[in-house]
Amino acid sequence: MSAAAGPRPVSIFDVAKRAGVSHQTVSRVINDAPQVAAATRAKVKDAIAELGYRPNRSARALAGGALKSVTVLTTDTSLYGTAETLRGIEDAARAAGFSVLVSVMDPDQAYSEADLLGRLPHDGAAAIVIAHDETTVRAMRALHERQPGATVATCGEHQEDRDADWLISLDDRTVAARATRYLLDMGHRQVHYLAIPGTAGRRTGWSDALAAAGITAPAAVESGWSVAAAAEAATALVADPAVTAILCGNDDLAFGVLHAAHRAGRAVPGDLSVIGFDDYPLAAYHVPPLTTVDLDFRGVGRGAFERLRAMLEGGPDPRPSWRSPELIVRETSGPPRQ
Repeated sequence: MSAAAGPRPVSIFDVAKRAGVSHQTVSRVINDAPQVAAATRAKVKDAIAELGYRPNRSARALAGGALKSVTVLTTDTSLYGTAETLRGIEDAARAAGFSVLVSVMDPDQAYSEADLLGRLPHDGAAAIVIAHDETTVRAMRALHERQPGATVATCGEHQEDRDADWLISLDDRTVAARATRYLLDMGHRQVHYLAIPGTAGRRTGWSDALAAAGITAPAAVESGWSVAAAAEAATALVADPAVTAILCGNDDLAFGVLHAAHRAGRAVPGDLSVIGFDDYPLAAYHVPPLTTVDLDFRGVGRGAFERLRAMLEGGPDPRPSWRSPELIVRETSGPPRQ
């Protein structure tokens, strides 16, 4: 944490803990909502006075109908998952009469906490972070530390934050394990993993499934985000005839593996089975059509905005608005040759 940023201000969560109530109840008291018992209201006000809490400007403005914007922090908007998540945020925000400001960060740049906070239009502004790499995960944690209750992280695989009530996240770990077991159940004796940066949940699910089957996981092969990077990273892997199954960190990596397999003269799925992640629209129309994992990024984006709005307004948490991840079996996976 940057020393220049100063101590963390008292948050709505600190008040809730002191008063023994939920953060939604604290928000209702701040906004003079009627549905709070007198005794509870008194406890919350006492906690506010004791801690010297100053209500978030975004929450107060939102309650009065004055604030109509939310800032989204992200890195590469060309990535399918990021673009779809952003679209979901925009859909939900527009329906609620909000505008969306997008701030794109360079994943290779080291940002201070002041840099990150400076991307918001004012102190305490409502923000959503599409967190899927080191830069955005740092932004998520920095913003949450400085202004809890006004930040929601989406699409991340940050295991230590998974149970946080401000986090919206898809269960990549469980479905990665399911995809790995699917390959093992078809008779593959080993499943290799081609990884992109930041996919800890997918990597963990893959290795957990192998361990449960009594198989030692091989070292994951690291790749960049592009199809070209994946094709290069997978060259040695697909050239090995003992390698019969590869789980990929996303669909672009899977397309790179398919290209490398074609160059190596290996048939898919006869010699090699390949599974991707994300269900990019091209996946169903590739030749052969790609077996992959469907992730409802757009639904997660909608859920992130609704969660943020509920936290600021003090309303109940919204019901999940996204589909559970699902393995979509197409034609790039099958049993190994005997």
